Amino acid sequence: MKMTPIRVSLLAFSTLILSGCVPRIEVAAPKEPITINMNVKIEHEILIKADKDVEALLNSRSDVF
Repeated sequence: MKMTPIRVSLLAFSTLILSGCVPRIEVAAPKEPITINMNVKIEHEILIKADKDVEALLNSRSDVF
């Protein structure tokens, strides 16, 4: 099959048309700032285990702490 000038120009034209159909990807920063809302409730309990002599001392002298 011989490539005639019409076929060559038709091939070039179709290549140009199809190259315009390439998808475009755009990366852009958002216009509003990103906000992260974290509602966190932290509860803790501290248990102190004391010797009976120390407990008695703390009960008798409450002004120590």
